[in-house]
Amino acid sequence: MLCASVSGENLVARPDNPALKPMPLAAAVASAVALPPPRRPGSFRSVQLPRAGSLSLTVPRCSPSPSPQVAETPPEATKSKPRRYPKQYPGEAVGVAEEMRFVAMRLRNPKRTTIKDKSGEETEAEDAGADGETSEDEDDDVNKEHEEEEEEGDVQAGEWMPSMEGFVKYLVDSKLVFDTIERIVAESTDVAYVYFRKSGLERSESIAKDLEWFREQGIAIPEPSPSGLAYAAYLTELAESNAPAFLSHYYNIYFAHITGGVAIGSKISQKILQGKELEFYKWDADVELLLKDAREKLNELSKHWTRKDRNLCLKEAGKCFQHLGKMVRLIISLS
Repeated sequence: MLCASVSGENLVARPDNPALKPMPLAAAVASAVALPPPRRPGSFRSVQLPRAGSLSLTVPRCSPSPSPQVAETPPEATKSKPRRYPKQYPGEAVGVAEEMRFVAMRLRNPKRTTIKDKSGEETEAEDAGADGETSEDEDDDVNKEHEEEEEEGDVQAGEWMPSMEGFVKYLVDSKLVFDTIERIVAESTDVAYVYFRKSGLERSESIAKDLEWFREQGIAIPEPSPSGLAYAAYLTELAESNAPAFLSHYYNIYFAHITGGVAIGSKISQKILQGKELEFYKWDADVELLLKDAREKLNELSKHWTRKDRNLCLKEAGKCFQHLGKMVRLIISLS
């Protein structure tokens, strides 16, 4: 802004518009400090609110905040149940031959529930369990059949009398059975049977000599009985399918003959043979030692058998005594 004095008045030039005349200083100052003109109010617009019931409120949803990580507590250690070991069978600690001895005792005394082992401790004679083992029903059948057989042939001392014909039949069936087991052991390729070859227990040749002596006495030698033939066929089949089962019969046939058959032979010699001692009841060595050797070999071999095999061995022991009982009853004729 340029100021000039004209005729004593202070004038102010207006550079924004030179065409305008200079303004007096007082007017310029007054215009500088004057209030701006008031604004014209705009037109007022009415605000329409939504009707009742149509108002919708939107509730904002927030994403859930992450839960604080809690350290996982390890599950409480459960107490392990004590391991249950199967109860030992009577004689199991010694071997399967000893177990079979208990089976023989139980069959002889089926009403007894406890028997004593060699250590003098009483042991409960339990039946075998499941998993292919001897069942209670099967064991009861063996006991029942054995009891019936004893009732049929059980006579008191002094009331029975062996017959010559019956005793020769017994020798014929015995020769067939001993021929069968000795042939199987000698010819089989099964490694288990090799241990029992030439054991010194063999009886087949001895029985052949006795039968020849009876033939010389004019006594007819019959053919084997049906029960003897059936037992020989059963042994042959068993030897091919299951070695433990066959060896059960093998051992028990000799065991029964040595422990019981010798006593029977002694009575027969006194009653009908005028004291003649048959070759069937003679051995070249101590028979007790020969049987002990076979028993130890069987016990050692059975260490490699499963419990199922052992139980089958015990089951077959009962069948063996049944077949041998049928053969012995050929001797006896009631007076």
